Amino acid sequence: MTQRIRPGAVAALALLFAAATGCTGRQPPEAPAPSAPAASPSAARGAGAQHADAPRPFTLIASGDVLPHSSVIDRAAADAGGQGYDFTPMLKGAAPVVSRADLAICHMETVYGKDGGPYTGYPSFKSPPEVATALRATGYDSCSTASNHTLDAGAAGVGRTLGALDTAGIRHAGSARSAAEAARPTILPTGPGKRAAKVAHLAYTYGTNNIPLPAGKPWTVNVIDESRIVAESRKARRSGADVVVLSVHWGTEWQDEPDARQLDLARRLTASQDRGRPDIDLIIGTHAHVPQAYEKVNGTWVIYGMGDQIAGAMINYQGVQDPRGNQSSMGRFTFAPPAREGGRWTVRKAEFVPQWYDTGAGRVVDLNASVKAGADHHRQVRDRIRDVVLGRGAAADGLVMGE
Repeated sequence: MTQRIRPGAVAALALLFAAATGCTGRQPPEAPAPSAPAASPSAARGAGAQHADAPRPFTLIASGDVLPHSSVIDRAAADAGGQGYDFTPMLKGAAPVVSRADLAICHMETVYGKDGGPYTGYPSFKSPPEVATALRATGYDSCSTASNHTLDAGAAGVGRTLGALDTAGIRHAGSARSAAEAARPTILPTGPGKRAAKVAHLAYTYGTNNIPLPAGKPWTVNVIDESRIVAESRKARRSGADVVVLSVHWGTEWQDEPDARQLDLARRLTASQDRGRPDIDLIIGTHAHVPQAYEKVNGTWVIYGMGDQIAGAMINYQGVQDPRGNQSSMGRFTFAPPAREGGRWTVRKAEFVPQWYDTGAGRVVDLNASVKAGADHHRQVRDRIRDVVLGRGAAADGLVMGE
């Protein structure tokens, strides 16, 4: 992880990548099986009025790294008015987009500290658990928790993080408190009714900043292993998943272009099939700190990197503050049901939504909405993100900038 500038300090993925080591990790108890999958709150908002037995399309949105540096923690304390930490205001600009989706996925890069702190930023992160409450209030349904910072506070930090996400009502994938939890697929409903799609969420990281896995607990965090990813995907299919989404923490920091390892793993995973059906239906990448391209590979959409949704002011490897570290995109994909039973759900619409985290105000900014409202000074940032996202020809495959 690179250095950050620190200005001062609650509502409700063996391939081990030798990427840059510095960056800039319990599922809820299973409810008794109902006659139909319970809908997430965002799914309930997005579901249309259709016959209960008719397969229906759904929209999934995914966003980049939530990386609370000390300055971000300080802002949340100020926004709480001295009563703990409130991260909801800084995410308010993302909420209208997130809450409209049937399923919303975030990336929680850091782990949480104990109630009351101390809370820390770079280089060893311990974030306030109130982050989880704000993510839920924004509309997120699940978060990937596998990153190079997952083991910053050991197994205890993983336990606190997953516990806080459970309490907030957010599912999670990528780290675990037990072997049983690690073996259980994270499967998310996209709406009410027994024919609503079920989405499996998988998550893996290139490494853990050379912190070893806890003794006797190799399941604490998922480290990239192609065969394990494929096996987990197939297990999720057997457990009823219609769509498999893979969150992967990978790539080279501060590099706009995906690196050779990203490109190779994306090609191999999207080519993997079982009984004529792809094992992975969507890959969403994090870690590089900067927006990277979207690309359709072997017929499957891959986001190489979404950038940081929330992070403090960033210093790159040249030792200068780099505004790209606060630029990101959200990927939005509308899936349509298969033409025949057991077929693949296909992406009928692919979109990206440019975002920027204003470190001065401590707020996520929807750049399209801001430009439309008259903030012309945001146009250049928005257009730079657009150019990077479309840099590998995704427009020819139908990717458009959404609102």
